Order: sequence, then structure tokens, then C-alpha cells
Amino acid sequence: MRLMNRIFSELQPGESAELKRLITTDDLFAFAACSGNYNPLHLADAKWSQPQAHAPSQETQQRVAPGLFVASLISAVLGTQLPGAGTLYRRDIGAEAAIRRAAEQLQEDLAAFEIIDVQGSDDVVAAKACALVREGRAAAVMKGHLHTDDLLRPMLDKTHGLRAGRRFTHVFVMDVPGMPEPLMVTDAAINIAPDLATKVDICQNAIDLARSIGMEPRVGVLSAVETVNPAIQSSIDAALLSKMADRGQIRGGLVDGPLAMDNAVDIGAARTKGLKGGVAGQANILLVPGLDAGNMLAKQLAYISHAEGAGVVLGAKVPVILNSRSDSAMSRLASCAVAVLHHASHQQSS
Repeated sequence: MRLMNRIFSELQPGESAELKRLITTDDLFAFAACSGNYNPLHLADAKWSQPQAHAPSQETQQRVAPGLFVASLISAVLGTQLPGAGTLYRRDIGAEAAIRRAAEQLQEDLAAFEIIDVQGSDDVVAAKACALVREGRAAAVMKGHLHTDDLLRPMLDKTHGLRAGRRFTHVFVMDVPGMPEPLMVTDAAINIAPDLATKVDICQNAIDLARSIGMEPRVGVLSAVETVNPAIQSSIDAALLSKMADRGQIRGGLVDGPLAMDNAVDIGAARTKGLKGGVAGQANILLVPGLDAGNMLAKQLAYISHAEGAGVVLGAKVPVILNSRSDSAMSRLASCAVAVLHHASHQQSS
């Protein structure tokens, strides 16, 4: 590997560099050996990582990379790519004063932006975001360096949260190469094993989002089969959702199911199975049986089919942009655009 560097006078605002690293179990054990940080939270596979006196909590079951390990990746980008070899990483920016100093050095005007400097835990930061929405000062919330649970917990508070009558549900809006229009996948991020009532909200939220961005909603409720099988609960739920839409309990779009993946999106497969109607073979919203299936489907579209995706949480008073830290800048911008369109549509209809 050849290392090169650039002096500060050669750097221009807007330049960027990135380093992607898959953090493995071996990495975490190697870091623990070097640093002496044997915190069980970072070594969830180790036999000593689970408390013995009581059942393991959700926090101890999920392995989390140490913050200093992640911070070292920032230093790696600076010291190997931009500016390059010889660069010393002294600090990052988060406080208002530091942000303003950096903007002044870059000759950027921050007059159009309000910076709110919140001191405290992640819960305090998320609660402040909720307060800004309730005060009418924010029309969307975007996840930053917070765990999803920490962001959503204050929003679900019955007194001070952002509940709006429906369950919180997540929708991926995917731009899939070869598809004539965007393809939505829901719910692949929040509701783990949704019951029928939850699926009603998942379906209605997705329909509302589709209409707000100019799509004609056609919901294919997925199962492993396209006929109702009493042994497969997802096929029963799909049939019930379809009938509920026929009776006006779900409004604003076509809903059909159960549909297998092939005859939901491929008209030839739908015709082969003798399926008719306005959804089979041309669904643009895929309502999955559970989070496992949805997460796998969305990531298959992103990493194998090379789809660009946007993601938003619906059901709150404002859209919540729930990006992953691994998402691209394009994905984050697309999520913001979807949130803005949905909020504008909601404002016009209310």
C-alpha cells in the first residue's frame, strides 16, 4: 500500500474520503487484549459475557463495538487517505462553539441554521427532539449517533412523546434497477413479529406514504404461498388484510394476498398461477410477514440488486428518518426527500 498526503493548502471544502470495515468477533477480542477493555458488552460471545444471577437483558445480548475502536477508524481515514500520512487526529466537532469555529474557518455562513447544543445522555437528546416537534419547531427527526432504541423510547412516551394514533412502522423506499417505479418494503426495521392489528397499521402507513410521493399504492401481502394455508399464519393474515381493504377498513390503495414473492412482482409468474387483479405481478408495496423476512429482502435489494434505498418511520406526528450508520450519503438525502414530501402531503390533507 502506497501512502501519500496533501498539505492543508491543497485541501478544498467538500472533499471526502471513507473507510469501510466489517468488525468481526476476532477484532473485538484483539482490541480487548490490546486495551484491557474486557467489557462483556463488547464480547457477547464469551462465556463470561452473560450475567449469571438473572436472565440476560437485551443490552447484554447485542454485541457493541467500543467507541474508541470506532473512533480509531476516523483516525485511519485521516492518516491514510485524506489528508494522508502524517495527519494527527486531535478532536472531532459536536459542540456549538466548535461547529461555529469550523464554519468560520471554512467561510461558511450558518445564519440560516439553528444549532441547539444539548448536554446530557442520549435520552436527553432524543427527548429534546420530541420537544422541538411538539413546539412546532421541527417537521422531521433524523437519527444521528444514537442507538435506535434510545431515539424511539422518548417518542413512544404516552405523555411527552410523538404518538399519533397508529403504531410506529418503518418503510423502505427502494429504487431497484430494472423496476419501472420505486418498490416499498415494510416493515423491516421496527415490528419484529407483527400481529394482524399491527399489520393493518403497517399497511395503511405504507399506502399513505406511497400516495404522498405520487405512487398508486398496490400492496402485495407476502407469504410463502399464494393460497391460504391454515398452517401458515402469514397466509391467513394476508387474506384478512385483503378482505379488510375490500370492506374499507384499509383505504387509499389496492391490497391483495397472500402472494409469494415471484407472483407479487412478476406478471408472468402471476399469470402462470392464474392470479388476477390489479396487484398480482405488479405490486409496488411488499408487506412482509415479519422483520426477519423484511430485513433480508431490503438488504438483498441493496447489496445484490444494487438498489438505492430511503427509509422512514411513520405513525409519529412527524416522519422519523432512521438511517443506518453504514448508509450512503445518497440514501440519507433520499430519506430526507421522502420525509419532506410525506410531511407536506400530510399538512395539505389536515
